[in-house]
Amino acid sequence: MSIGSPTRGFIRLLLYILWTLPLMPLQFLAVLLRIRPLYRWLPVVYHRVVCFILGVRTEIYGRPSRVTPTLFVGNHVSYLDIVVLSSILPVSFVAKSEVAGWPVFGWLAKLQRTIFIDRRQRGARDGRDGMQRRLDVGDDLVLFAEGTSSDGTRVLPFRSALLGATQIRHGRDPVPVQPITITYARLDGIPVGRLCRPFFSWFGDMELAPHLWNMMALGEVAAVVVFHEPVDIDRLGDRKKLTDHCFRTISQAMQAINRGRYDELPPRLAA
Repeated sequence: MSIGSPTRGFIRLLLYILWTLPLMPLQFLAVLLRIRPLYRWLPVVYHRVVCFILGVRTEIYGRPSRVTPTLFVGNHVSYLDIVVLSSILPVSFVAKSEVAGWPVFGWLAKLQRTIFIDRRQRGARDGRDGMQRRLDVGDDLVLFAEGTSSDGTRVLPFRSALLGATQIRHGRDPVPVQPITITYARLDGIPVGRLCRPFFSWFGDMELAPHLWNMMALGEVAAVVVFHEPVDIDRLGDRKKLTDHCFRTISQAMQAINRGRYDELPPRLAA
């Protein structure tokens, strides 16, 4: 089923292609030549323009960690999560290995130095070790701890295995972990209820291409991102307690946003 304006969708798709194609070789060269400031910050600029093209307006509550490295742990609703978070932070993501083989999006993920994780037990250990190496050299990472995307109504159980990467120490200090809640709250100023969340949430057996086209044809969406107080594994004791803390914190914020209770969130950052 097609929704929204097909003309709007076509214009957005065209602008997205025209903006993306010239920047891909530039990012490739930055990564190849190890020009760290460029390969870290070019994706931020790129995704801010993509948000503008797609009609995504980001509202930020709380303050992102300024400590490097930081592991940001969030819920996962949609492929839009990558665009939104990358427009705020110079980060790399932790993703399932299947993403590497996706056309276009797999290439973009590689250009942003994504860590690809095999879900099997040995693959999870290798992924954790890869995360530790990246944190050890000062890279900020985003981990979607559910392991898959949800419908945006509730947060799925978190997996604790990869949070073991935070047991690494950067010098003498533990790596900060900052929980993040992301929700698509309003469409053209109207609150998005349960029936409309699948317009933005991509989960289950939904096909990517039709969902992406429908999303591009929609109006302006408000993406709400909440940065909670950073914690670390020393403070909470072990990775399972750390996982539980992140899950509860993110779940409570999502429910507050879904109820329209923004007063329960940290203060909103000025635009």
